[in-house]
Amino acid sequence: MKKKHKNNQRPLTNKKEEKISLKDQLEGDVYSKLKSMKDQLVQTEQKQKAEEAERKKEEKRLKEKNKSFEELFAESNQNWKEFK
Repeated sequence: MKKKHKNNQRPLTNKKEEKISLKDQLEGDVYSKLKSMKDQLVQTEQKQKAEEAERKKEEKRLKEKNKSFEELFAESNQNWKEFK
């Protein structure tokens, strides 16, 4: 039986070729379009978070405004028995 010897040598590569990034591979205008789209998505996400926070704040304010006397009385920490 003959044994086959595998050639385990790695091909020699330049260090410059190893450092090629996606930016280098894409054309300049394609990369800039993708970057601007990313920035727009980030801005949109931040805007949605701010709107959600504002909506929750307004919802809390309205809930506090519409509390009944019983709810306000129950939340009060004063001892009302002292005022009888």
